[in-house]
Formats: sequence, structure tokens, C-alpha cells
Amino acid sequence: MFSFSGLFLRHMILAYNKLSFSQVYKLYTALQQYFLNDEKKCGIDENDMELTNTEELDGKMEKEELDIPLREEEISCSGPLSQKQAEYFLSQQASLLKNDETKALTPVSLQKELNNLLKFNPDFAEAHYLSYLNSLRVHDVFSSTHSLLHYFDRLILTGAESKSNGDEGYGRSLRYAALNLAALHCRFGHYQQAELALQEAIRIAQESNDHVCLQHCLSWLHISEQKIFDSCVLLEHSVNKSLHFGLPYLASLGIQSLVQQRAFAGKAANKLMDALKDSDLLHWKHSLSELIDISIAQKTAIWRLYGRSTMALQQAQTLLSMNSLEAVNVGVQQNNTEAFAVVLCHLAELHAEQGYFAAASEILKHLKERFPPNSQHAQLWMLFDQKIQFERAMNDGRYHIADSLVAGITALNSIEGMYRKAIVLKAQNQMLEAHKLLQKLLVHCQEIKNTEIVISVLLSVAELYWRSSCHTIALPVLLQALAFSREYSLQYLASETVLNLAFSQLILGIPEQVLNILHMAIEPGLAHGAVLDKGCAMFLVAKCQVASTASYTQQKKAEALESAILNLNEAKTYLAKVDCKEQLRDVLYFQARLFHTLGKTQERNKCAMLFRQLHQELPAHGVPLINAFK
Repeated sequence: MFSFSGLFLRHMILAYNKLSFSQVYKLYTALQQYFLNDEKKCGIDENDMELTNTEELDGKMEKEELDIPLREEEISCSGPLSQKQAEYFLSQQASLLKNDETKALTPVSLQKELNNLLKFNPDFAEAHYLSYLNSLRVHDVFSSTHSLLHYFDRLILTGAESKSNGDEGYGRSLRYAALNLAALHCRFGHYQQAELALQEAIRIAQESNDHVCLQHCLSWLHISEQKIFDSCVLLEHSVNKSLHFGLPYLASLGIQSLVQQRAFAGKAANKLMDALKDSDLLHWKHSLSELIDISIAQKTAIWRLYGRSTMALQQAQTLLSMNSLEAVNVGVQQNNTEAFAVVLCHLAELHAEQGYFAAASEILKHLKERFPPNSQHAQLWMLFDQKIQFERAMNDGRYHIADSLVAGITALNSIEGMYRKAIVLKAQNQMLEAHKLLQKLLVHCQEIKNTEIVISVLLSVAELYWRSSCHTIALPVLLQALAFSREYSLQYLASETVLNLAFSQLILGIPEQVLNILHMAIEPGLAHGAVLDKGCAMFLVAKCQVASTASYTQQKKAEALESAILNLNEAKTYLAKVDCKEQLRDVLYFQARLFHTLGKTQERNKCAMLFRQLHQELPAHGVPLINAFK
């Protein structure tokens, strides 16, 4: 019995010696309050008195549970936690923020708990760092910077780094503080401030001959300077040095960043995939499971960029079906990362493009559950959700709803929002406003080298010229778009541009050449294109077939018209999948005319009735019905 008391006293003395001045003061005031309450309740039974005092102290002197881990709901702001409880809480929340943010406390609740910890122990460096991570979740620049600086201040003042790293610890804290500050500024787009912080980190690292820190600085220098000029040479140097110093994680990230830059520069897909294969070898060799996910997500995005939806779908399914990631804690899986969010967003958009809106809604619902609105990756699915709703509203002819969605898209991505605003204006026949906005967007995207949007803008400008009956002016614009799409290996956009050129030639009266072009260009669109584009392509084929029958004999003309009707039926099937009423109305009108020419009265009347229903629902806005490709 005596030995147990001695061990207990020794444990208490050691714990007391570890307390900071502020913790000693809190302990003193808590004990003082405890004895004052004891004197006031002296007439109460000892057991009852103990329970009463415990309630009145509001948990300030709670019993420390060393064997049973503390649950999140048991952690309150009523009093100080023990050192072990605080360390467990911080490590648990940090792990959840990294692996499964949905199971972590909400940003407000977590900050409340951290403020409570810092209230009783202001020098708790780890609490400041978790506060920094929590502020990043809600994109709070001021609070995250404040917490990061406090973390390194406390780290230096407490001497934790000096104890573990000798005399080098102080300098190490300073250079990594500057490096982390630079990373923070890069994350929020403050590239000039990031460059100043990087210069400070590089200077201190060079003085200490810290090659690891210098390599991290070089990587962040690439990120800050790629917004100003092409820094591929800098990135290649970083990858080579990282491999030389045995930093596989940094080398792999450099390779993937290099692949991303080369993809935007229009390099061949096979060369990019070979580079990612080399990166995958590093991942499997060093068991970098997180980078395996990022690599697959990168491949999905690259195939989407090149217009190969089938390959993108295959890569997305590969990542989602992987079961090699083990649980990092009970009930926590390492699958709530940005890579999974990116892949699921692409998967939702691919389903929506094929007309499977119910499946896309289920995927988005799953994304909302896995990445709540207050999580750091929620903006990804928010943008895709708004874009899918916008496309559905445009297909359905509800332009007022599409216009209301533009503000939400702009808040998440200004370029996408501006482009969709121009599309709405074009659909509402506000040609002058749409043209001004598209020209402004074209100049901006050419400056930032966003080739994909540049080509889409050029196609929209060409359509404005069609609607204004300036067909010859549209040809140079389309040729410029075709040159860009082929230069940057954007096969799907190249195919769409060729279809637009074919439509221009059809309007100019050369349908025979158009059919030859269509046979070469329509295959990629049918293989990898969206359902709406497939329907528009088949509609264009039918138009060309009808236009080519002017010099045919009567029998051959009838056969060509029958073939055109079959293509129109296929176009109707595609357009009905995405509920594109405006295009469907034009197909029905054209099909009714063909049935009338062939003398098929019953089929003509059926198409005319369906056309009338859609025409009453969607007025023509004064634009000729068949004067647009899409």
C-alpha cells in the first residue's frame, strides 16, 4: 500500500515539474477554489461533498483517465486537459484532417477546443499548428498565418528543436518556418510574398548546408514562378536533385507536375504516360500509397483533357476499385483525399454527358456526404455540380435558371463563369453583349495560356457569326481553333472544330465535300463524345445527305432521304437522353419535311405534332431553325 502511494506521489511530482508557469498558476487557482468550496460545504457528508464540489468546479479538476481514450464528445471547454489527453486529442484530430475530414470536428468546434487548450497552455506549439491546419480548411489567410508563426515561435522558445537536433535546431526551425510560410502564400495565390519567404529560407538553408530544405524550396519556387513563365527547366532540375538526395516523394511530385505542364503544352499522350509509369515505379518501390492515388487521378484528368472519355472512365474506375489501402485507424479509411474527390467529380460529369443524370446525382450525393461543404475539397464537387445543372438547364431551354447558376460558377471559377455567361447571352440572342464578353475572355485566356477555353471561345464566336449570317467571317476563326486543337493534341476539340467547319461549308453550298470531311471526323466524336455532340453530329450528317440529293435521280434521292431519316432517328435518340428540347425540335421539323417529301403523311403528322408541342414550349426567338450546328 505504501509503495503505491509513493509511486503516485512520484508521478504527481514529475507531472508538476513539467508544468509551465501558466499551468502552475491555473493549478493554484483551481486548488484554491476547491478548498474555499470545501469550507463552505463543511456540514455535508464527505461523499456528497465530493460529488457536489466536482459539479461546481465544472470539470476543472476532472479525473485523468489514462487507460481509456477520451472520446471527442467528452472533450469540453470547461477546464484544462492533462498533457496526455491533449496530445491524444491533437494527434487524433490531425490524423482525421489528413485521412478522413468528415470524422474530424467541425472547424468552429475544433477551433473552440484549441482555444481552450491554448488558454491553459499558451506555449503548446502543437496546438498552434493544428489551429493552422484548421484555418486552412476554411481558407482563412489571417488566422492560418497567425497560427503558423506562433507555432514556430513556441517551437523555438521552448527549445524543442534544440533538444532533438542540438545547436542546429534553432536554425532549422527558422528556415522551415520561412519555407512553410512560402507554401502558405502559394496556396492562397500570394506569389510575390511567397518568393520573398523562399529567398529567406534558401539563404538560411545554404548557410546550414541543408540540401533537403533547399530541394523543397526549389519545388515551391517552381510553383510560384510557373505563373510568370514556363519553368520546366527548373522543375527538371528539381526532380534530378531530389532523386540524387534520395527524396522519392518530392521527385514523384515533381514528375507529376512536369507531366501536367507538358499536357497543357500539347505533348503526346504516350510520352506523358511513360513518364507517369516511371513515377509509379517510385510509388510502389517506396510504398507511397497517397501518390499512387494522385497519379491515377492525374491520368484521369489527362485523358479527359485529350478527349478520351473511355480511357478516363477506366482510370477513374481503377482508383475507386483499389482495395490496397488499409485502415489507418478504426473506422477511418485513407480515401477521403483530393485524388478521390477529383476522380469522383470526373465520373459524375462523364455520366451526365452520356445522359445518365440519375447516376450523376448519386455520385454527387456521395461526394457531398464524403466531402461536406465545410471541408477543404468541397469546392471541387460544388463546381462540377453547378456545371451539370447549368448544362441541363441550357438543354431544357430554361435560360433564366442557367443564368442564375452563372453566379455560383463564377464564385468557384471566374473563367468558367464568364464563359457560361457568354453562352447564356448567346442563347438569349444578345449577340453584341455575348461577343464583347467572349472577346474579353479570349484575350485573358491567351495571356494565361488556357488553350482549352481559348478553343471553346473561338467556336462560340464562330457560332455568333453564323447567327448573324456572316458565314465567311466564321471560317478563319474556325481554322484558328483547329490549328490550336491540333497543336495541343486536343483530339475531341479538334473533332468538334472539324464538324463546325463542315457546317460552315454546308451553308456555303458545298455539301459533297462536307460528307467526305464528316466520315473522317465523326468517328472520334461518336467514340468519346458527349451524347449531345453525338446527336448534333448525326443531325449534321442528315443535313448533308439531304443537301447532296439535288443532282440525284428520283430513286437515288428517295434512298438518300430514307438514310437521312434513319440518321435523324439516331439523332433524336441521343438528344432525348439529355432532354435537349431545342435541338430535338429542329430534328422533328427537319424530319417532318422529309416525310412530306416522301409522301408519308402519317409519319409527317406525328413529327409535326411533336414539333408543335416543343415549339409552343420553346419559342424560336426570331432565329432560323436550322441555322446552327449546336
